[in-house]
Amino acid sequence: PSKIAVPFVKEHHYSGTVSNTSALHFGCFLDDKLHGVMSFGSPMDKSKVLPLVQPCLWNEMLELNRMAFDDYLPKNSESRCISIAIKLIKKNAPHIKWIISYADGCQCGDGTIYRASGFVLTGIKQNTTMLLMPNGEIVADKTLNNDNYKKIGQSAGYWKKRGAKPIEGKQLRYIYLIDKTCQITVPILPFSLIDELGAG
Repeated sequence: PSKIAVPFVKEHHYSGTVSNTSALHFGCFLDDKLHGVMSFGSPMDKSKVLPLVQPCLWNEMLELNRMAFDDYLPKNSESRCISIAIKLIKKNAPHIKWIISYADGCQCGDGTIYRASGFVLTGIKQNTTMLLMPNGEIVADKTLNNDNYKKIGQSAGYWKKRGAKPIEGKQLRYIYLIDKTCQITVPILPFSLIDELGAG
C-alpha cells in the first residue's frame, strides 16, 4: 500500500520524491523487512507516449516511475524483482500490454537494471527537464509548470530567469513489451550507443 511504499521511496530514491501518478506499488521483502519498492502508474503526459507502441488503448500501459532499493539485498535483486512484478501484472492485469521507464543519466544511472530485465532502449536525449534550483534543490520542470506553481507565479520559466539551470546529462527511455504481438513504432537503439553518445 502507498502508506508503506511512499515513505520508503522518499527515503531511498535518489530524488527523494514520489511520482504523483503512482498507483501500483510492489514491495521486495527479505528477512521479514521491506528492502525495495517499485511504483507504477500513468506517465505524466500519456498522450505523448501512447503512440510509441501500437495497438494500444488509453488504459493498456504503465510507467515504472520509481525504483528504490536499499543495500541489504543480494546481487541482481532489482532485475529479479522487475521480472516478478511484470509476471504479476500480466496475471492480474492482463489488459496491460507494455511498460515504459526512464533512466536518469544526469543523476542516477543509464538503465543497467532495465537492460538486464529485457527492456529495449528507444530514446536518448539531452536533459532539459531536470532543473538545479538556486538553493541546490533538483526539481522537474513539469512539477513547476503544474497549476499550483503557476497560480503563485513560480513556473519553470520564472525560476530559469532567476538562475535555475538544466542538469547536464542524458535521459534514456526504455520499453518492455508484455504483449509480444504489439509493435514498437520507434527505432530500437543498440545499447552500445549509450557509450558512443556519452550518455552513461
